[in-house]
Amino acid sequence: MNHNRAVELLRSTGALMEGHFLLTSGNHSSIYIQCAVLLSWPRVAGRFARDISEHFKSREIDTVVAPAIGGIIVAWEVARLLGKRNIFLEREGGLMTLRRGFSIREGERFLIVEDVITTGGSVLEVKDVIEKNGGIVEGFASIVNRSSGRFKPREPYHACVEMDVPIYSPDNCPLCREGIPIVKPGSRGLV
Repeated sequence: MNHNRAVELLRSTGALMEGHFLLTSGNHSSIYIQCAVLLSWPRVAGRFARDISEHFKSREIDTVVAPAIGGIIVAWEVARLLGKRNIFLEREGGLMTLRRGFSIREGERFLIVEDVITTGGSVLEVKDVIEKNGGIVEGFASIVNRSSGRFKPREPYHACVEMDVPIYSPDNCPLCREGIPIVKPGSRGLV
């Protein structure tokens, strides 16, 4: 998918938001990608899932996995397009965990899919759980990579769109200095 078209699709669905946002990391940004809004438009979101599945269709993958909650729908659709099994991991006691009867077989090959990667923390936690349970990570994918080069896995990684989005520490945020109210739109910390 070409960069300009991907950004246009994010903007047209309302997924690309502008303002003052508190990120999961505790940092601030003037741009937020709310993929839940994109995913409320299945035909548009499906274009991103097709882009990911096309990129990985020649790789040996048994299962597509996502960290809860943002990547679940994207991973499900990628798995459907690839004809593979789909699972997700979720936090329990602050740690990424296999639950709901999901399991990992020794030697099982995984594609880890997320909606937005900022630092890569959640997908790296998923990778750790997979490897501790005998699985093999074949690659990573996301709709948006806003890591500005910070996320550099050894395995193949494909993002439908790369966005260089400014991130500010709370003590050095120009949006705070301007008095712009801050919003926390993400899912981390949901009970």
